[in-house]
Amino acid sequence: MLAQYYEEFIESLQISNLEEELIRVKEITKRLNKSFWEIDNEEEKHSYVVGSLGRVTAIKTFSDIDMLFILPRDLKTKYSNCEGNGQSQLLQAVKKEIKKRYPNTIVRGDGQVVVVSFESINKTVEVCPVFERSDGAYDYPDSNNGGAWKKTDPMPELRESLSLIEETNRQFSYICNLIRAWKNHEGFKFGGLLIDTLVYNFLDVNKKYKNVTFDNYLSLLKDLFLYLKNRNKEQKYWYALGSNQKVYNKKGTFVTKSEKVYKKIKDLTEDSENIYDTMQEIFGTSFPIPEDETVTASITKSYFAQHSIRQTEEYIEKKFEIDIRYSLKIDCLVKQNGFRDKFLRTILRERSPLKINKRLEFFVAENEFENLSEDFNTNEKFHYEVYWKVLNRGEEAIRRDCIRGQITRDTGRQRKIETSDFKGEHVVECYIIYKNICVAKDRLKVPISI
Repeated sequence: MLAQYYEEFIESLQISNLEEELIRVKEITKRLNKSFWEIDNEEEKHSYVVGSLGRVTAIKTFSDIDMLFILPRDLKTKYSNCEGNGQSQLLQAVKKEIKKRYPNTIVRGDGQVVVVSFESINKTVEVCPVFERSDGAYDYPDSNNGGAWKKTDPMPELRESLSLIEETNRQFSYICNLIRAWKNHEGFKFGGLLIDTLVYNFLDVNKKYKNVTFDNYLSLLKDLFLYLKNRNKEQKYWYALGSNQKVYNKKGTFVTKSEKVYKKIKDLTEDSENIYDTMQEIFGTSFPIPEDETVTASITKSYFAQHSIRQTEEYIEKKFEIDIRYSLKIDCLVKQNGFRDKFLRTILRERSPLKINKRLEFFVAENEFENLSEDFNTNEKFHYEVYWKVLNRGEEAIRRDCIRGQITRDTGRQRKIETSDFKGEHVVECYIIYKNICVAKDRLKVPISI
């Protein structure tokens, strides 16, 4: 029976209207072909969709379409020899031409690409202008730090991905989909090319899973997370499938996260009582469950059966699309009159108890999106919103009928003030919402003792 729910979940992750969303790519291509190649009504030539969409490993909550557009080679010489930052000037020239097609759409330069934001479909197209090299790779403009030309080679990655999708009867794509869904639910940054590369490497080592069926997905997940948790957390990069380009691994967060998942599932069978609870803990409440099951990610069905309590918890995936692309870190300053203030992460690291009657000031400590969300041409900050969720856990929360868990918008200070009122393994989560998409989130456990 579990196989049915894996299949349903993966089906729910698929992109249903891709052709409609790629209409914008065709329109941009037509405009740029007219502007730079003097070709009319050509929607495909000189243009490639790359990234996760091109590798056919993206899931429906993707927010960016990565596009290469090949420019005439003589333009590289022109912009290499011009005064100032030639790479920035090239991006501005491409931006200017795209604005002719989309005069009322936000089009901005972003260091290495031109970003076209389509609010009607809640997606952006990232146009990377490139010049073809003699080795088949491409040079693209990097306007940062004075400007430079850099190499990219995505086409072998696309070919290798498509080849493995065909060889595995789409299972390679499905497994990559699952890892993206897990990453989004868990809320940490895990690049798409690194995901695809690691799944590719896993299948190369575990060839038996190239012919896997949904009946064997629990076994596959055990071996996959075992493989991921055993990667070297300090390894700086992996070589990408197909191209052997370096794919950088920042902080190795996926290793630690994978270890936690493996511990949860390593002893499970399809008949385990908590199998559906665990799948929802890993992949979120969108993972389907049998109709006769009552499962939530935080309170088990036995609690609801034994106690008359309100289910007030809300889930971010029910309110917004999720596409985690940036890192976020929250912390908490623990205060009490007569005592020195201390950070909660320090208390947890020292394994010290967090007692009741403390003032808890949760705050955003690190927000990668804040540092990136600026148009380099206008220095204008992009508007985003912060949301919080405070979830009480444990017998005392149930006795008081106070599990909370509502998702509320920040008042503008990027802080959440609470008090440690009663014992329990409580949780606070924070979300960064940009254009109705959750692009970053973090979770902090708050274990309150007596």
